[in-house]
Parts: sequence; structure tokens; C-alpha cells
Amino acid sequence: MITLLGVIAGVCTSISFIPQAIQTIKTKQTEGISLITYIMFVIGVFSWVVYGALKGDIAVLLTNIVTLMPCSIILYLKLQAVNGVNKKETERS
Repeated sequence: MITLLGVIAGVCTSISFIPQAIQTIKTKQTEGISLITYIMFVIGVFSWVVYGALKGDIAVLLTNIVTLMPCSIILYLKLQAVNGVNKKETERS
């Protein structure tokens, strides 16, 4: 029963970022997304992936790999937007 609860929690957490990633890919709008939050979150999820691998915990490993993918996409798009803004501001100066 506890394992089932862990799997349900992991699946919900993992797929919860997919709609945000899809919307961000479609619209390229990242203004409302916190860069610091996503940097910290991706580092944290990556750390969980490493932890799951080292502990041999497949549930922790797989759910966090799934979580890492859409969050990394969102972070990448946010970084592109930030760099694009910085380039535009530099060109105007």
C-alpha cells in the first residue's frame, strides 16, 4: 500500500510539469516563470535522479527522470528568453 502511494505521488509529480512545458513550447512565453525557481528545481530533481540511481530505488529514479525532462525544457526556454532580452538590450545601447 505504501509503495502504491509512492508510485501515485511520483506519477502525479512527474506529469504535472508536462502541460506547462507544452504551453511554453507552443507560446514561447516565459515572462511569468521564475528563472531562479526553475534552476533550483532542476538541480533538485537531478539530485533526486542521482540519489535514486545510487540507492537503486527505481521508483525515485524513474519518476524524477520523467520530471526532469519537461522541467529542463522549460528552463532551457526561459534561459533562451533571458539571453534574447539581454541581447536586445545590449543592441539598443
